[in-house]
Amino acid sequence: YLFNIKLIISQITDIFIKILISFLKLSIFLFNPPLENFRRCCRLFIMATPIVAFSPHIGSCIFRSCREAFKINQLTKRCSSSRNTESNYDYDMIVIGGGSGGLACSKEAAELGKKVIVLDYVSPSPRGTTWGLGGTCVNVGCIPKKLMHHAALLGAAIKDSRTYGWKVPDKVEHHWATLVAGVQSHIKSLNWGHRAQLKSKNVEYLNVKGEFVDQYTVKVHNKDNTTKELTADNVVIAVGGRPKYPREIPGAMEYGISSDDVFFLQKPPGKTLVVGGSYVALECAGFLQGLGFDTTVMIRSIPLRGFDQQMAKIIVQNMEQLGSKFLSRCVPIAVEKSSGDQFKVTWKDREGKHASDVYDTVLFAVGRAPALGPLNLRNAGVQVHTASGKIITTNEQTSVRNIYAIGDVLHERPELTPVAVKAGKLLAHRMFTQSTNKMDYDKVPTTVFTPVEYGCVGLSEDQAFKQHGDDNVEIYHALFKPLEYSMAARGEQCYIKIVCSSAKPQKILGFHIVGPNAGEITQGFAVAMRCGMTKRDLELTVGIHPTAAEEVVKLHITKRSGIDPNVTEC
Repeated sequence: YLFNIKLIISQITDIFIKILISFLKLSIFLFNPPLENFRRCCRLFIMATPIVAFSPHIGSCIFRSCREAFKINQLTKRCSSSRNTESNYDYDMIVIGGGSGGLACSKEAAELGKKVIVLDYVSPSPRGTTWGLGGTCVNVGCIPKKLMHHAALLGAAIKDSRTYGWKVPDKVEHHWATLVAGVQSHIKSLNWGHRAQLKSKNVEYLNVKGEFVDQYTVKVHNKDNTTKELTADNVVIAVGGRPKYPREIPGAMEYGISSDDVFFLQKPPGKTLVVGGSYVALECAGFLQGLGFDTTVMIRSIPLRGFDQQMAKIIVQNMEQLGSKFLSRCVPIAVEKSSGDQFKVTWKDREGKHASDVYDTVLFAVGRAPALGPLNLRNAGVQVHTASGKIITTNEQTSVRNIYAIGDVLHERPELTPVAVKAGKLLAHRMFTQSTNKMDYDKVPTTVFTPVEYGCVGLSEDQAFKQHGDDNVEIYHALFKPLEYSMAARGEQCYIKIVCSSAKPQKILGFHIVGPNAGEITQGFAVAMRCGMTKRDLELTVGIHPTAAEEVVKLHITKRSGIDPNVTEC
């Protein structure tokens, strides 16, 4: 009898955890005599507000009823009812921006029974490129980038296959148009899927521009040049960012393209100059070279600013090993039309010397800027950071009480799709339920999808030394060659580095790996780091052999020791 009661309490608790409701006390009041099938009155104290979970409005008070109420969304709505007030506004929430974060937030709010509308409009790039619902990640970021990265890896695998006994023609050609068509077909299926999801969750969607009239009012600009004003109790800004163009360089806007355009090119890019040292620049250069195009990267200062610089240098070395060329400490000063469809690019180095070359494609990847201009934030009183132009927030709340922001428009927050998605979901629950769960921007993992991937989470080596002091940090590292690379005699370097505190048990502060499938490896170690992983934990973990990931648990050489970190044993 008591066991059954405890089981019911446990199951009910699990359900409330699933809907992210913070509760302080769960108590069951038993009637005498006991009701058949444990049909009792159960009261959940959610923060300070008592919510009767099993009342006549929901059904009998056995676990099955709670589970069914959860499935049909009654329980979630019930738990958010204490935040409901009579409103004279058109919507509970207007979301401006249909990217990953905005869509996640809108759907979560709709699940909580709120009336939500999403406004999404994509301004064409300077080359006229535009796309559908889903934001940067789906259309011109993570998804097409990863597909083209994979296409390039397949090309490398074909070359390696000869060593493994496959009879492959000396010249294997790649068909660019087929790749682009396949990528675009997949993207369109995702666009359709997002629209279908919004419809299924009763989220309204308008493909229109939106701008603030005041903190509660958004004016929408319809395609027929008419306007309409919508009002909402809450507004979420999730418009993301767009690539920067160096407008001061003659010809850059007229003849250059960006990552907004490269995935839509109908003809092969040919000989390509990629301007910039960002992860976008290196990823694009990596897959273009891997697909057989002569590619040069021009970097003004350092590659991968904000990342561990030792790892960045290894990435550049690997790309050079695979054929990419680098112009370091150089800046373009002009782009002009050359013969045919080519472009002449003139640049100067750090000594002021000028040089030039001719390219088929000039791709600028010099950073991204928040797409906030059209929103007229001043009308609503939303403050932005003077230098970055991004919105200043506290737990995603702007300087205006009922206006929130998520994703790439936030000042000093990671510009990553999973970050925006997680922040959007948590925000919806804090707004419309009693949840107090906040987005944790610490220890966010990421991966740079260069030909040999770079995955990391936590502090870089330099950051650790600055925060903790040289004597309080220990670096363990290893240079290794994956088994697959060895037989194919590939020359790329693979490297692992963990940044630890010196004091026992040596808590791990940063994790870095350059190697095949680095993203897949990093994801698991990101979970471990959130759980407080130490160097001792790695030492006690049995590796999976033969894998690249096993080199992490085998780490034993410190940088301080000066011992050669090359792994020579099996």
